[in-house]
Amino acid sequence: MERRVGTVSRGIRCPIIREGDNLVDIAVSTVLDAAAYEGFSLRDRDVIALTESIVARAQGNYATVQDIADDVRAKLGGETIGVIFPILSRNRFAICLKGIAAGAKKVVLMLSYPSDEVGNALLTFDQIDEAGINPYSDVLTLERYRELFGENKHEFTGVDYVEYYSDIIKEAGAEVEIIFSNHAKTILDYTDCVLTCDIHTRARTKRILKEAGAKVVCGLDDILTAPINGSGYNARYGLLGSNKSTEEKIKLFPNECKDLVLAIQSEILQATGKHVEVMVYGDGAFKDPQGKIWELADPVVSPAFTDGLIGTPNELKLKYLADNDFKNLSGDELKEAISNSIRSKASNLVGNMASQGTTPRQLTDLLGSLCDLTSGSGDKGTPIILVQGYFDNFTD
Repeated sequence: MERRVGTVSRGIRCPIIREGDNLVDIAVSTVLDAAAYEGFSLRDRDVIALTESIVARAQGNYATVQDIADDVRAKLGGETIGVIFPILSRNRFAICLKGIAAGAKKVVLMLSYPSDEVGNALLTFDQIDEAGINPYSDVLTLERYRELFGENKHEFTGVDYVEYYSDIIKEAGAEVEIIFSNHAKTILDYTDCVLTCDIHTRARTKRILKEAGAKVVCGLDDILTAPINGSGYNARYGLLGSNKSTEEKIKLFPNECKDLVLAIQSEILQATGKHVEVMVYGDGAFKDPQGKIWELADPVVSPAFTDGLIGTPNELKLKYLADNDFKNLSGDELKEAISNSIRSKASNLVGNMASQGTTPRQLTDLLGSLCDLTSGSGDKGTPIILVQGYFDNFTD
């Protein structure tokens, strides 16, 4: 019988995960119980995805503000520290800033403008244009910023991040100076010990600072790469991907979890005979057209996945085939012609015009975005996602 449904993404409810929980057992039993209760069956190449949050929580991968402060002080000297290019986030960065400031006597905070790296806006380009400011060259002091733009509250959060971050630094016991610039080297006019807080551009920023003669350059990915006072850590990403747990504690991005996804894959195969793919996902990689926010504040969409999720889609564009190669066909003839094209397509369609407009992105980025949108970030209670039919095509 011909199938009538393609890709299906299901949010799977599971127990609240605590430190030390056996996530393999919980994930497997939760998915199998959901299938039995809801009346669906697992199939080969289904994808089971777990949020990074429950993985890190099961690992107990937490650290305190004091742990951050101690590591920052040890690595950057504890005097005047330049903190540059942070994202504007109460959940992601504010608590990290609290620890950073506690590890310094003075923080020179350098904010990019009109927005941060992932699109959270301090200002609009219309404000910039009206003020006659060139964000690609002009450096603004806090006084000049306030003179030109006054108070600017974030559209969604209602927070003036300039004031908010300044207060965090002062409350942590450090002196604060705030400047606005989009050039990494600007900070060297104030200090040669720099903590760069950008996510996806961090390698370039570090290179620029080192070449310009900075004495010490660290990124967020260099802080908490090993346990401090017995804390959690992330050897590869440090503080990147962390977020607020309590007022004094952060949850870090999961530590190495390839064994986890392989174990879940193996347990499902043993229980059902089906070879599923498994991944851990965090932020999706998509942009909000209203707020202009690019969602990806994690260092990667997926920190661990089974090997079947390596690569990019290899798809033909159906509407291209219908409007070009088979424009004179219709009905069953058109369906058969397109089906034959799909069955005989090359293993690599790069450069083939019939694949234009398909999505040349990593499978894990596409799937992670789908899973992130399915699970949401609030109270849905579905931190495990089951995606079925993702690898099907028109001929299946």
